[in-house]
Amino acid sequence: MQESPVIARIKQHFGDDLIATHRHLGEDTVIIRREKIVELARFLKEDPELQFNFLMDLAAVDYLPRRPRFEVVYHFFSLRNRLRLRVKVPVPEHDAVVDSLCPLWKGADWYEREAWDMFGIRFRNHPDLRRILMYDEFEGHPLRKDYPYNKRQPIIGPRD
Repeated sequence: MQESPVIARIKQHFGDDLIATHRHLGEDTVIIRREKIVELARFLKEDPELQFNFLMDLAAVDYLPRRPRFEVVYHFFSLRNRLRLRVKVPVPEHDAVVDSLCPLWKGADWYEREAWDMFGIRFRNHPDLRRILMYDEFEGHPLRKDYPYNKRQPIIGPRD
């Protein structure tokens, strides 16, 4: 199978930092070391050949018991080229931190807050990393696979 031009271009610039790449059913995926996510995202956005100018989505996945436990998954789209790209970043449980893409895409703000709220993955340099779906007093991160489904949460009363 022939490698996609998008993956070839990324390999040309980030070869040593890529963990894996694949193309399945016409969709490209690259897995990169977390230390390089901002550099890769900037390259995807600013490279004249690629122009991935739209961050469509950002999500987190908990692969417990696999190590590393988490993955942050980004979906980019090039409006000009009509191309999609999935970028995955493995994140260890003991240091669940990834650099924020908010400086490049303001729309990353809420996506990153959701990943923090639901999975406990922190985004370094995020402008306002706080809960977005759960209330402030909520304890834990409910989409982690080891979150106790019957855990009692603090009762919240009226705010002053």
